[in-house]
Amino acid sequence: TKATPGLANYIKMHNPENKGVAISYDSRHMSKEFSEFTALCLNANGIKTYVFESLRPVPELSFAVRKLKFIAGVMITASHNPPKYNGYKVYWEDGAQIVAPHDKGIITEVNNIKEFSEIKTMSKDEAEKADLYHVIGKEIDDEYIKTLKKLVLNLDTIKRVQKDVKIVYTPLHGAGNMPVQRILKEIGFENVYVVPEQEKPNGDFPTVSYPNPEDANAFKLALELAEKVDADVVLANDPDADRLGVYAKDSKTGEYHSFTGNMSGLLIAEYELSQKKERREIPANGALIKTIVSSNLADAIAKEYNLKLIEVLTGFKYIGEQMRLFEQSHEYTYMFGFEESYGCLIGTHARDKDGIAAVMALCEAAAYYKEKGYTLWDQMINIYKKYGFYKELTISITREGVTGAEEIKQMMEKMRENPATTLGKYKVVEFRDYKKDIIKNNATGKITKTGLPNSNVLYYGLENDAWCCLRPSGTEPKIKFYMGVKGKTEEEAEQELKELTKLMEEQSK
Repeated sequence: TKATPGLANYIKMHNPENKGVAISYDSRHMSKEFSEFTALCLNANGIKTYVFESLRPVPELSFAVRKLKFIAGVMITASHNPPKYNGYKVYWEDGAQIVAPHDKGIITEVNNIKEFSEIKTMSKDEAEKADLYHVIGKEIDDEYIKTLKKLVLNLDTIKRVQKDVKIVYTPLHGAGNMPVQRILKEIGFENVYVVPEQEKPNGDFPTVSYPNPEDANAFKLALELAEKVDADVVLANDPDADRLGVYAKDSKTGEYHSFTGNMSGLLIAEYELSQKKERREIPANGALIKTIVSSNLADAIAKEYNLKLIEVLTGFKYIGEQMRLFEQSHEYTYMFGFEESYGCLIGTHARDKDGIAAVMALCEAAAYYKEKGYTLWDQMINIYKKYGFYKELTISITREGVTGAEEIKQMMEKMRENPATTLGKYKVVEFRDYKKDIIKNNATGKITKTGLPNSNVLYYGLENDAWCCLRPSGTEPKIKFYMGVKGKTEEEAEQELKELTKLMEEQSK
């Protein structure tokens, strides 16, 4: 009730052309009702709204904002969080989630709403008669799917192996089911098995405690089905379908192995870029964007394909922001962007991570490598053999309530004021404090700026391409420790990661 009139007031200040607002929602409890309230409140403020007829994924909302040239978009979702949560994501006219100055401008307007009497609304009948409330759906679905199909690189390969590739998919009771089934069917895959117990939208998420494709428990039913049908690849979207989790078979053992977000994102990157290089479709000013807590394997891949590597703060909105800047300045051409938390974007049709496009790209890659005689897991090992064995891990420490928030604050301050110069056997080569906007080179003592927005994040660049980073979560009562290492073999990398994890756990005590 406070968010929407605040947003409405901000839109009125920045919307002389009277552009509309797109509204979508996922399967969570009250998502449809909240989307309706949002629309009617905006309508009562004279702003046209375009509400999806039923649940749709985040990437399609982002696409719709751009395609229909709206001023903003709202997605009612709590993404991958437990069933008790719901939330409100705001997108600006570029199709990306809001960043500065719009984020601060909108929250200022929201905080200026002091009384419930200031909140306007109207009936749906009145809004429709006033040409303010509109319903959208099929026509945007068709445009979105058509746009995704243009991103397929090897349609002929899919046609040659379409009867052989077996795909198990689960939407985890969310918004991904219809678009995923449609895109896979339309590009030619014939053996797509959707987990029946998780196919229907359900805000209770009755088959999982936590509808998060990062959680191995979310894959229990999908893996059981995969064993039955002998699937090549097992895929899961979160409820708003911007993230993608992956399992694939090891051809040597027949076991299904899980991919981290770094692994699946960079497997897609290597596939897309290698194919584009063959076609001479990589421009001289191509760029790959990653977040500061994502794998250094991205740096190696960027170097291999002569791409500019750009690092941004955690959150795909910052990747979207870079895409907008590229569009304005033409300094770089976007080739790929990803973050470790299971999100990536091929193409420029959206400005948020797209779990539907990621499903499509991974299934295409599975077909391409199957024709060559190996699985996606085999290809991941090939990537490691080519670039080095990069391994990463994120650990989260939960601290509930006010006292927990204070503990997290104290932990960050302690490490900020006394930055370590060694972590176990590792020398800290570089220390970055994104709150103070400093990068300190420990060898020379030279201090430079991060060049990124102020953020409560500490980063330690270690010897031998190892690193670790800590930041409080923006959405949950947690502090997150991210870390990465590089080894000459998988065993060496696993051992290094184990040691670094132990060190970081000690730091949190």
